[in-house]
Amino acid sequence: MNFLKSGLQTVLGSQQPNQAPSGAETVELLVERVTSSTLLEDRRDACRALKALSKKYRIEVGIGMNAMLQVLENDRTDCEIIGYCLDTLCHVTSPEQFEEEEDNPNVTANIGEQFTEIFIKNSDNVCLVLACLEEYDFRVRWAAIKLLTNLLANRPKEIQEIVLVSPMGVSKMMDLLIDSREVIRNDALLLMIQLTKGNGNIQKIVAFENAFDRLLDVIKEEGCSDGGIVVEDCLILMLNLLKNNPSNQQFFKEGSYIQRLAPMLELSTDQDQAGMSPQKVSNLHCMLQVVRALVCPSNPQQVISSCQKAIRSSGLLSAICNIIMASGVPPDLLIETINTIAEVIRGDGQNQDYFNSFMAPCDPPLSAIVLLLMSMVNEKQPLSLRCAVLYCFQSYLYRNEAGQTSLVKTLLQSSEQTQSITSGQLLCRSLFSTDPLSNWFAAVSMSHALLENPAQKEQLLRVVLATSHTSKPVSLLEQCNQLLQQANCKFQSKVGLLMLLSVWLSHCQLAVRTFLSIPGTVAYLTGQISANEHGDNEYLVQGLCAFLMGICIQFNDNSVQEHQREFLCQLLVKRIGLDTYNKKLGEVSKHENYSKSAKQPQIRIAATTDLLLDYEFCRLFKALEAVISKTVNGFSSGGENITELTLSQEASGLVAQYKDIIREQDTRLQALQQQLAHQEAKVRELSGALEQSQSSNAQLQDQNILLKAQLQAAADLRQQTLSSSASSPLHLLPAQGDHQQEVLEKRLSMLSLEQQTDRAKLAYYESENSRLLGELDQLRARVSVAEGKANESGTELDKLRKDQEDLLELLTDQESKMQRYRMELKRVTGQSFDEDDDVDDELQAIEANDGEGKDTTSMANSSNHPGGFVC
Repeated sequence: MNFLKSGLQTVLGSQQPNQAPSGAETVELLVERVTSSTLLEDRRDACRALKALSKKYRIEVGIGMNAMLQVLENDRTDCEIIGYCLDTLCHVTSPEQFEEEEDNPNVTANIGEQFTEIFIKNSDNVCLVLACLEEYDFRVRWAAIKLLTNLLANRPKEIQEIVLVSPMGVSKMMDLLIDSREVIRNDALLLMIQLTKGNGNIQKIVAFENAFDRLLDVIKEEGCSDGGIVVEDCLILMLNLLKNNPSNQQFFKEGSYIQRLAPMLELSTDQDQAGMSPQKVSNLHCMLQVVRALVCPSNPQQVISSCQKAIRSSGLLSAICNIIMASGVPPDLLIETINTIAEVIRGDGQNQDYFNSFMAPCDPPLSAIVLLLMSMVNEKQPLSLRCAVLYCFQSYLYRNEAGQTSLVKTLLQSSEQTQSITSGQLLCRSLFSTDPLSNWFAAVSMSHALLENPAQKEQLLRVVLATSHTSKPVSLLEQCNQLLQQANCKFQSKVGLLMLLSVWLSHCQLAVRTFLSIPGTVAYLTGQISANEHGDNEYLVQGLCAFLMGICIQFNDNSVQEHQREFLCQLLVKRIGLDTYNKKLGEVSKHENYSKSAKQPQIRIAATTDLLLDYEFCRLFKALEAVISKTVNGFSSGGENITELTLSQEASGLVAQYKDIIREQDTRLQALQQQLAHQEAKVRELSGALEQSQSSNAQLQDQNILLKAQLQAAADLRQQTLSSSASSPLHLLPAQGDHQQEVLEKRLSMLSLEQQTDRAKLAYYESENSRLLGELDQLRARVSVAEGKANESGTELDKLRKDQEDLLELLTDQESKMQRYRMELKRVTGQSFDEDDDVDDELQAIEANDGEGKDTTSMANSSNHPGGFVC
């Protein structure tokens, strides 16, 4: 402190005894010295003193911020004073509170943010700091990096916009990553992490400034996954550049950077993974997140497919699979690895096949899928691990008909046919276990084997179970129904079973027919729908039952007696009511878990109770809810519209078939038109080449004639020379004539050869042109035929629509007649008739007699039903 006081006295001048200036007065005098001193040394000493006071008297120094900016602009050649100013500004804008100012009541928590706001009001101030990055001096460059980091921490959006419009602003920051001084490079990494957060434009610029090469070089220099915190910082920056940025993802793939990631995820076989350092675990975790950023389901499908292919071909998929089989891998890293595999194989057939063939190193050998399913159905495993395995298994079955078929086959196999446990057996056992979570996991997993696969839905109906040695074997569908109706069935088990049944029965009339044939099924569903229990859980179960009942109506082929579509609709209307049914159906989408589950395929939950709805089930519900509601609501209280609705749906099915045919023919027509355009372009190209060859041939013929004339002239000259050789004193002319003739003969020979070569090309082009013209005519004929078929299909579709409209009009007219006859019968007989009374025969008789001019009154009196019509 004595040294500081002596320094201040030197700067400020001597003070009178007992008149020591206060801190604010001292800062004010120093700021004045900075702005008014003409000597550089005086300004430098004042800046040094302000830097020393800037932590304790931050507010006072911050008020004099303009003096620091003046120095940055005018004294740029002196690195020492620039360093003092940058350090002072760094203290003023720091987002953290210093120990020296803890006792100062005027200092608030966001004082650094307030000074940052003042600082960036003039964007040129930020540009001054960016210009300081070009200075190689350590004091200047390091202080500028720290100041920019503070500014970004306090006002990220504003600083990003200023840097974006600043000339070479991003480039200046990128140059810091190749600084040989590790302190500069490491702090520059932190600065770039802040700069690239949430700004796609800056991310693109940084990526095209060769960022990936520099980051991967640093990672390699630091020891890859065995490196320190710098490796983690590089991976975090790389993740910022790739996440939700398709342009950078495509650039990363095309730059072959995926191949450079593969060695970084390889674990040595002789290494004890249980002894991994926490930093290595963090590094591997970040590397896996980088891989997931490339194949995230929210990315464009084209980017996902290309990255999945590169991950497989580079050996990266193999390296990731080896991590889950390594011993001693920490749980968090194992979970992230399983989630990464899920997104790498999701929807990619070859990756799914590779994962299916991957075997675990155990005795007896087991597939990785079976080993993971064992963990999923084990209630002792952590919930996050079980959810990760479910996500991985769902991704394996996603759009994988072969995998779905294989799973159902394992359910059809008897225990004598296979000695090792299979995935189907694991799921089947867990479906009927006492653990409700295991029930839920198994039901959801099995439902994914049936998605968009009607054939396997029918095959699964053949699965028969023997619950005990003495009991009679029952089908899997019947067993699921029995479990659902048990009084001790837990809430999550019910939800899982209802989702499985909904997926199973949707778009499969045979499954609906089998389900409705089970006694007590319809009674249970109607009882659940009409229940009056309150609470989110009860509402969800009631809504799922309403959805399952709607599926039984929508995909009903009317082959089960007493459970045809019309009967089920009447049952809903009379016992439950349309308003109540619609309300219960809508409870599913109103549930808070629905919106969370419908966002993404991966399950992200905070507690066990959040494990309810599945992503694919939510998609199915969203697709069918409106259709089911329209079908049920289209049926009136008396059932008059059910025929019309059925006919409309059948006609809609035919219309859909014709639409598919027209769509297919349109696709073929477009392909033929593209092929035709390609052939026409090729014909034009050959025609141009043919014209060029003909022009060249004409030129060669002209040159041939000219050379022949020159050769003839040379021969005449030689003859004249020979005749006058006796009078020639030097005898030079004959030799010159011979040489000229030889040259002309050679040129003529070459011209003749060249002429033959063009003629050959001309013949080839003419034949090729003729062939292509023939193909062109054939293509035009095919296109014409395809267009004719398309027009015929369109005409047939229009005719079908016209027939449907006529039919609907006829039904409407018939309806109005029936209503008029009911009113007439009521007037004549004095009795009322409900719309559901069976009066069709009598009304038909009335209609026939009405055509012959008979009186409806006499016809009604001659009726065999004295008391009215009986249902």
